[in-house]
Amino acid sequence: MSIFLNADSKVIVQGMTGSEGMKHTARMLASGTNVVGGVNPKKAGQTVDFDVNGETKQVPVFGSVKDAMTETGANVSVIFVPPAFAKSAAVEAIEAEMPLAVVITEGIPVKDSAEFYNLSKGSKTRLLGPNCPGIISPGESNAGIIPANIAGKGRIGLVSKSGTLTYQMMYELRDFGFSTAIGIGGDPVIGTTHIDALEAFQNDPDTDAIVMIGEIGGDAEERAAAYIKENVTKPVVGYVAGFTAPEGKTMGHAGAIVSGSAGTAAAKKEALEAAGVKVGKTPSETAALMTEIMNNLSK
Repeated sequence: MSIFLNADSKVIVQGMTGSEGMKHTARMLASGTNVVGGVNPKKAGQTVDFDVNGETKQVPVFGSVKDAMTETGANVSVIFVPPAFAKSAAVEAIEAEMPLAVVITEGIPVKDSAEFYNLSKGSKTRLLGPNCPGIISPGESNAGIIPANIAGKGRIGLVSKSGTLTYQMMYELRDFGFSTAIGIGGDPVIGTTHIDALEAFQNDPDTDAIVMIGEIGGDAEERAAAYIKENVTKPVVGYVAGFTAPEGKTMGHAGAIVSGSAGTAAAKKEALEAAGVKVGKTPSETAALMTEIMNNLSK
């Protein structure tokens, strides 16, 4: 079992014929993802050859998301489209009622993200991202840029704002493995939230415990803490990036803006601990907390 993505997922890649799209489509195919098509209106009807573990895999290119869905039954789209065109790509996926649209693109103007986010609300499309590494259910499917060889299948669920910290946490907990790991992205406007992932992991019978990684800025982690307190019975450990960030300075991700005490790592840690979440001061300490939980669960 996994959440949002599994072995039956049929993936298309919007922007597959660009350099990033080509590189990561090859990686997704190599990790066993069922990539059934690409989308590029200018190259519709062509096929692209990929070397997959020594064998050639031909992937057809379609003129639109709707055409790709009709021809292949695709139910996931991964969007590798430059920032200037990412909004129209996301809108196309939402209007085609693609069940899951994963927007990898970094640097999309907030106004554009807000527009396609608003369009996704109440639609049939689950939006993941933008500016995210995607989602992986190890051994089943990998939609995005998460390296597939960090960790295998297991019973930990991971939801993270940070791509790099997703990879580190997967590596540190590789002896246990993951049901699904999700990078939700660190932009101010994102689709799937910590709470969406927490709810899905809580309802997934094959997820035993959850790691949640946040970062300074905004109040998403505080809201997640309130949700955990009311709704999550599985053990949760957390990490908040930015304990050493100077006060009042905008850091890294566009969303990481601290105002007074609101949005600081300390305030988030306090809120999470009040909800019963064990919070590590470093990623390694967080992994050690989860290791202890997993070892106790297996007794």
